[in-house]
Amino acid sequence: DVLDPERLIQCPYNKHHRIRAGRFPYHLVKCRKSYPEVAKELATCPFNARHLVPRADLSDHIMKCNDKGILEQDIVNQSSGFQREQMNTVSTWQAPPCEEDWET
Repeated sequence: DVLDPERLIQCPYNKHHRIRAGRFPYHLVKCRKSYPEVAKELATCPFNARHLVPRADLSDHIMKCNDKGILEQDIVNQSSGFQREQMNTVSTWQAPPCEEDWET
């Protein structure tokens, strides 16, 4: 967690595991291997890989996920920045000199 890496987070694979936020991604990888049956029942949020929810609840989570807004804002900012760059870019292309005379 960017705000508090020492905050404790409950593991989605084993409810008795309480992991520091800074170590949570590493713990998820390890626990996924240790609990393959539980892993089959969980789905990963497309906006934040730290969000593991029951498969049946994924669509509801996606609608409410706080990280969705952050990602959507990043996409808007990047695309508007790209459009601004396109508008401000002046082409420096010049036609090569032509030796042909079509009139003759």
